[in-house]
Amino acid sequence: MSQPCTIIFDGEEIRGIADEPLIDFLEGHGIALPSVCYHPSLGAIETCDACWVEVNGELKRGCALRTQEGMQISSRDPQAVAARHEGMDRLLSKHELYCTVCENNNGDCSLHNAVVEMDIPIQRYEFQPKPHAKDTTSPFYTYDPDQCILCGRCVEACQNIEVNETLSIDYASENPRVLWDGGKEINDSSCVHCGHCVTVCPCNALMENSMDEHAGPLTSMPWSLKRPMIEIVKKIETTISAKPITGISEIDSAWRQPGIKRTKTVCTYCGVGCSFEMWTRDRHILKVQPSPDAPANGISTCIKGKFAWDFVNSEKRLTTPLIRENGRFREASWEEALDLVARRLLEVRDTHGSNSLGFIGSSKASNEEAYLTQKIARLIIGTNSVDNSSRYCKNPATKGLFRTVGYGGDAGTIKDIEQAEVVVLVGSNTAENHPVIASKIKAAQKLRGQKLIVMDPRKHEMAERADIFLRPNASTDLIWASALSRYMCDNHLADLDFLGRWVNNVEEYRRSLEPFTLDFAEFKTGISKQELINTAEMIGRAKNVCLLWAMGSTQHSHGSDTSTALSNLLLVTGNYGKPGTGGYPMRGHNNVQGARDFGCLRNMYRGYDKVTDESARQRWAKGWGVDPSQPSNEVGEGNFLMVQSADQGDIKAMYVIGEETAFSDANTHNVHSAFEHLDFMVVQDIFLSRTAEFADVVLPACPSVEKDGTFVNTERRIQRFYEVLPPLGDSRPD
Repeated sequence: MSQPCTIIFDGEEIRGIADEPLIDFLEGHGIALPSVCYHPSLGAIETCDACWVEVNGELKRGCALRTQEGMQISSRDPQAVAARHEGMDRLLSKHELYCTVCENNNGDCSLHNAVVEMDIPIQRYEFQPKPHAKDTTSPFYTYDPDQCILCGRCVEACQNIEVNETLSIDYASENPRVLWDGGKEINDSSCVHCGHCVTVCPCNALMENSMDEHAGPLTSMPWSLKRPMIEIVKKIETTISAKPITGISEIDSAWRQPGIKRTKTVCTYCGVGCSFEMWTRDRHILKVQPSPDAPANGISTCIKGKFAWDFVNSEKRLTTPLIRENGRFREASWEEALDLVARRLLEVRDTHGSNSLGFIGSSKASNEEAYLTQKIARLIIGTNSVDNSSRYCKNPATKGLFRTVGYGGDAGTIKDIEQAEVVVLVGSNTAENHPVIASKIKAAQKLRGQKLIVMDPRKHEMAERADIFLRPNASTDLIWASALSRYMCDNHLADLDFLGRWVNNVEEYRRSLEPFTLDFAEFKTGISKQELINTAEMIGRAKNVCLLWAMGSTQHSHGSDTSTALSNLLLVTGNYGKPGTGGYPMRGHNNVQGARDFGCLRNMYRGYDKVTDESARQRWAKGWGVDPSQPSNEVGEGNFLMVQSADQGDIKAMYVIGEETAFSDANTHNVHSAFEHLDFMVVQDIFLSRTAEFADVVLPACPSVEKDGTFVNTERRIQRFYEVLPPLGDSRPD
C-alpha cells in the first residue's frame, strides 16, 4: 500500500506518495525538473546529466532519486545548476540544433524542452559531426547519428521493454553510435520494426519516415535551403546568444499546434487492444504515439500498430456505393443503394421467410456496430442467423471456458500474465500474432525470473526462449493436458481447498482422467514421461500460473474439448480467481470478443442470454419495445452453416460486413458456389474484396480511424476510440 510522504523542494513543502521517482513526483505537482534520458516507462538510465540536484550536501541525479519522508532537495544550488548546464552542453555537442526546421519540434521533444526550461544562454561546446551516415534502410523510420545524443533510451526500450535485444551502444568506441546487431544496417538486422526505439527517442535521431517534411510549416523546405539557413543561424548565435533563437523555435512549435491533430484511438489489428494517439496533419498520418498510461500496452506497439496505416488513404478504398447491373458494378447514391437493399431484403423475408436471410457481422467493427447488426437481423428480419468470424477462431475456446468456468473470455488482465510465476503457451506463436503480449512475457522472464513453458509442434521465438519447450504430436494437446491434471491429483499437487470451495463434479472429473496415464500420454504425444513430470512439477508447485492458448490448439475437430482440458488443468491447480492466474484464449481480431459480447451470435443475445430462454426473450423484447413473440426463439445458423444453406438454396440473401468470407473460409470453391446461388447479397467493406465481387450491392465502409465507438480487447477491457479523420469520399461508418 502506498505511503504518503512530504519532501522539501527548493524550500517548498510538497506532499505526495513515497517511493515515487522524483521527476514524476514533481511533474504531478506542476514542477518540471529538466531531464532528457529519463522516461517513466524506462526508469533511470542516468546518461544525460541534465537533472542534477543537491540532496543533503551531495549532487545526485534527479532521475535516480525516489521520494522519502523528509527529503530536502535543491535544484537551485549553484553546483547543481552548473552541473546541469555542463551536462546539457555536452549533449548539444552531439546534436545539431535546427529546431525551427526540424520535424520533431512539436512540443514533445525532450531535448528541446530541456533547453527551453534551462534557458541555455549559449552553446558552449561546438557541435561535432560524426563519421556515420544516416541509416535509411528501414521503410518505416530513419536513424541519424548526427542527431543522436547517445542517451540510451532506445537501447533500454529494445532490450527490456520490447526484449528484441537488437540495439546496443559501444560507448568505448571513438565515435559511438546506436548499433543494430553490432553494426548491421537496420533492414539487415533482427529489428522487427516495432517502433519502441522511435517512440522513446528524446529528439529527432530516430524518427518516423511519415514525419519527414510534413510536420511543420518550414519542414518541407529542401535541404538545399535548410542547410544555409542553419549555418547562418549558428553564426548569429555567437553574437546574439541562443535565447532569441530558442524563442523563435518556441514560436514555430506553437505555430504548428493548430495544424497537428492528436487523437486517441485503439489499434484495429489483433486482440491485444493497444491504444495510442494518432497524429495527423490534414489527411496525412504523421505518426502513432503510444502513452505510458495506455492500459493494455503502455508505450509498446508492434510493426502494424505503429506503422501500418497506409491503407486508410489507399487509392483502392471504396468511396461510393456500387450496384450490380448487367453483370457490372456502377456507382450509385446512398439513397438509391439503401432503398434497394431494404426493398430486396424485405422481399426475400416476405417471400421465403425470416430464416432465408443470413447476416455476418464483423469482428473488426465496433461494439455498437455489432449490436446494430444483430438488432437488424432479429428485429427487422426476425432471424437469429447472425454471426461473426469468432465462430471459427474463438468459439472452441469459448465453449471450453463456458463448460468449466461459466464465461467465455480471459480470466484476467495482461498485468496478471506479467505477474504470473509460470506462463504456459499452447499453440500460440505469441511473438508474431500478439507481439505486445509476447514482449510483456519476455520482459517478465528476463527481468523478474518468470518461467515459460511452450507446448507447440513449431519452434518459434517463444519456444527458443522457453524454460521448457515440448513438441507434442499434432492434435494431442487434450491428452497431455489431461495427463498433467491426473498427475496433479495423484501426486498431491492438486489444490484441494480450491476444488472443494469452487468446483463442481470433482470426483466425476477425476474418474474421467483414469485413461490418461503418463505412459499413455508419452505414447500418444511423443513427449517423454520425464518431460511431462518436469512440466507438471513446475506448474503444480508454482504460486500462480497463467495459461495462454490460441488457434494452434483450438482449430481442430476437438478444439472445444482441448480448451476444456486446458481450463480444467488450471482448476485442478487452483489457478483461477487470484492475481497472476487464469486462462487466456488469445483473440485474433481486434474486436472478436466484443462482437460476441454485444450479441452478434446465432444463439445468444448481448450479454450471453440464450435466444431459447423464454425469460431472456421477453426481457429483450421489452427492452426493444416489441411484442415478446417477435424475436425468434430458434437458434440461427452460423457462418459455415449459412454458406452451406446458401449453396443448397435455403438461404436466399446474405448481408456480410467486413469479413472476407470468400477468401478465408474453408473450401473456397463451395463458398463461391454458395454466393453465386444467392438471390441477393450485400457486402459492406472498405475495399472491393473477393467477397464483395459476388455482391449485388457494395456499401463503402470506414476503418476505425474514421469513426467513433468502442472495442473489447482480449482481456475484456472496453476501450473508447475517436474519429481521427473524416470518412474518405462518400464512405460511411458501419
